[in-house]
This record gives sequence, structure tokens and C-alpha cells, in this order.
Amino acid sequence: MYDITPTVSNRLKVWPGDTPPSREILLDMAKGDNLTLSTLHATVHLGAHADAPSHYRKDAASIESAELQLYMGECEVVRATARRGKRVDIEDLKGAGSGERVLIATGTFPDPESFNEDFSGLAPELIEHLAGQGTRLIGVDMPSVDAFDSKDLPAHNACLANDVMILEGLVLANVPEGRYELIALPLKLEGFDASPVRAVLRTLK
Repeated sequence: MYDITPTVSNRLKVWPGDTPPSREILLDMAKGDNLTLSTLHATVHLGAHADAPSHYRKDAASIESAELQLYMGECEVVRATARRGKRVDIEDLKGAGSGERVLIATGTFPDPESFNEDFSGLAPELIEHLAGQGTRLIGVDMPSVDAFDSKDLPAHNACLANDVMILEGLVLANVPEGRYELIALPLKLEGFDASPVRAVLRTLK
């Protein structure tokens, strides 16, 4: 099994201006309380997370409406010949990438505890190409499928237009290319635009 989820701590970086994770301890056995009780304060776009269409389109579906079967099942992990600040296009996958779920490792956001703004995005043409081959979920090892400075969000909108769901913030550096079983279920958060996931890959028997 490969754990492809970054550790959630106060060191984990989130999108600039978003709410970083912090822990509020309401009760603490170390201080004599009968149990320990904590509150998590954080963005829902936290580490490994699933975007809902309502994140990038007004009146679109929120995360509790997500089809759970898309987040669990056989997937392919592929490595892109990505360059920082450049969109990953079809030729960057060297013909790889097929099936209902595709996870793309770019290596352009190597440290979840250090936010670099020059990570790669995905080209809309790549998303359309994968969707044409039957892909319904795309995952990336970056904070976003779009470039940091993108305002019109062409990759997000290409996913919406092609009925493709999005996983972002995955840790894929140590995962060999190949086919796996993906488990990355979003929480049932009514009205929310995203959900953290505990994303893992299991080798196929």
C-alpha cells in the first residue's frame, strides 16, 4: 500500500490566503481532564483533497453529491515530463494514461510543507483527450490542476465540461508508474466546495 496523502500539521502549506490547519485543544488528559478533545480549523482544500464542481462554477454540485465509486477503484499512475510553470500536455504523458481514473505525477510541487508557485498545470486539451478515453477522475501532485496565476481556470472548466472529477495535492513521488486500486473518499460535507481525503493506493493482485 502507498499512502499518497500529505501529513496534516501546522507545517502543511495551503493556498496563500486560505485557512491553514491548526488544532484547538478543548480538553487535555495531560492537564487532568478525563479525555482529550480537539477541534480542527482548516480549509477544506487541505492537502490531498477532492474538488467539487461548486468550487469553480456557480450553482454546480457540491461535494456531498460526488459519485463515491469514482474515488475508489482501479487507476493508473503516470509520470509527466513536466516543467515548472508550464502546462502538462498530451505529448508530456508519452501516450500513457487510460482508464476511469488517472493520477499524474509531475514532480513540480515536491514539498507540501513549502509552497512553490511555479508548479505545472494541466492543459485543457489533455483533459479532453483523457475524457475521450473514458477517464472520469484526474488526480495530480499539485495544489491545483490550473497554474497558480490562472484566473479563468481552463483546466477546471475542461473537467467540468467533460464530467471529470478532480483530486489535488497527492504525494506521488515514491509511487512507481502502473495500475493500482485507488481509495480516496471525500467526506459528506453538505454544501461544501471540496473535501479532504485520505488517499491510498493498493497494488493489484
